[in-house]
Amino acid sequence: MASKALKTAKYIFVTGGVTSSLGKGIIASSLAKLLQARGLSVTIQKFDPYLNIDPGTMNPYEHGECYVTDDGAETDLDLGHYERFLNVSTSQANNVTTGRIYHNVITAERRGDFLGKTVQVVPHITDELKRNMLLLGQTGKYDIVITEIGGCVGDIESLPFLEAVRQIKFEMEPKDTLIIHLTLIPYLKSAGELKTKPTQHSVRMLQEAGIQPDILVCRSEHPIPHDIRRKIALFCNVQVNSVIEAIDADTIYAVPLLMSTERLDQRVLYMMDIYNDKDVDLVAWKQFLNRLRNPNHIIRIGLVGKYIELHDAYKSIIESFIHAGAANECKVELEWIHSESLTPENAIEKLVNLDGVLVAPGFGERGTEGKITAIRFVRENKIPFLGICLGMQMAVIEYARNVLGWSDAHSVEMDRNTEYPVIHLMEDQKDVSNKGGTMRLGAYPCKFKKDSLGHKIYGKINISERHRHRYEFNNKYIKEFESKGLLASGINPENQLVEMVELANHPFYVGVQFHPELKSTVMNPHPLFVSFVKAALTFSQDRKAILS
Repeated sequence: MASKALKTAKYIFVTGGVTSSLGKGIIASSLAKLLQARGLSVTIQKFDPYLNIDPGTMNPYEHGECYVTDDGAETDLDLGHYERFLNVSTSQANNVTTGRIYHNVITAERRGDFLGKTVQVVPHITDELKRNMLLLGQTGKYDIVITEIGGCVGDIESLPFLEAVRQIKFEMEPKDTLIIHLTLIPYLKSAGELKTKPTQHSVRMLQEAGIQPDILVCRSEHPIPHDIRRKIALFCNVQVNSVIEAIDADTIYAVPLLMSTERLDQRVLYMMDIYNDKDVDLVAWKQFLNRLRNPNHIIRIGLVGKYIELHDAYKSIIESFIHAGAANECKVELEWIHSESLTPENAIEKLVNLDGVLVAPGFGERGTEGKITAIRFVRENKIPFLGICLGMQMAVIEYARNVLGWSDAHSVEMDRNTEYPVIHLMEDQKDVSNKGGTMRLGAYPCKFKKDSLGHKIYGKINISERHRHRYEFNNKYIKEFESKGLLASGINPENQLVEMVELANHPFYVGVQFHPELKSTVMNPHPLFVSFVKAALTFSQDRKAILS
């Protein structure tokens, strides 16, 4: 029997100019969603120009959240957008950095793979870039691979990336590649005009790198009239209907609909010579948007963390609340609470009017006492609580100190000499010296105790969740905790590590060692967040009923 031929993927490259943070990831995700809604198989990858191997060792203030995939890759937060929009998993292959490319090339050179050649940016670095850019498309799984190029056109760091894209476009058939350039059309209030010159300069810099964009997606705060589009098309050497308006939206989840209205997907299909007669099916997406925009209730949930000055440090948590809020037909308003500013003296003032509290992940000692203070307050005052990773560990410490009476209880991460190390370093982490990529990373199984809250929330006994940590619940103390009411309800069946703790006789009190926010998507809101928001909504309604 003849073997089935692999799909031949086509490649779309998304670049950006004028300024950073224009939303290349959202545009790439929105286009991918539209193409997926037409029945095409699509994946997105991010190529970042920084020299770190991955963002795993970066401070969240530097790069925002570090997103973790099932296979344990520490990646750019844009991969979270890709997964939330497409409802499919990504992997290490979906995020590549300059650091990883140089590491691969230098390792190959040390092995003698280049047969005495002088190793250079061109062709050796660009060849490795091209190999990685084409990797996913060669699996036979995808019709289209979208590659987002990080940074701005004109950055020194981006030059090898652009050269690799130029070579791919030159080497492949004309209809097999497409360049989309995201740019800015600023509005000068004093002149009362939209200005196209920054876009012209940005495109010119791209042309200097040997790349002619096929489609321009123009970010703007105001509608772009036809005469401005004609001007952009003329000076940037693109067709008028390839100038796409990307006006500011009330939510990122409205962008696919805006891009559909602008016919971005149709333009892409036409220019890449892809025949597709299926209409875009966004019924479920529109239903989600309708629930998001028309909530029946509003609740306030406190997010206690130590990186709250940069909300992107908690990007997946924020989006998970949006998904869960829509599922419960309520709006979740987040109250940002810096854990360093939280003390027993001001806890009532900061927490008493909240409908729920989430204690966020993190590393290191800074702000931990504030997290413990918040957890004690919500436990004693029966306010719904969710602790994630370090948040769960702080819940264990708080319970040890204030219920079991072990005032010295702590994590060995913060106090190596504590008398009660209720959180300790995993055995396989004790000899680790390198920081990058050495934590417990990626998807691991968890088995719930029957009829536990975890079992009821998920509706099944066995689950898989993503992890990113070094320290664990110390199983030496399980019996003492459970005898006093804190149940270790979720256990890793392979190594018996505690994955979830919960408290009975409380509206909602759950701590998880894993990161549920990394698996919440528009089409599949995470059950843990949905249940937490539901409990907070019930708590809010009950309190209002009492007050009335």
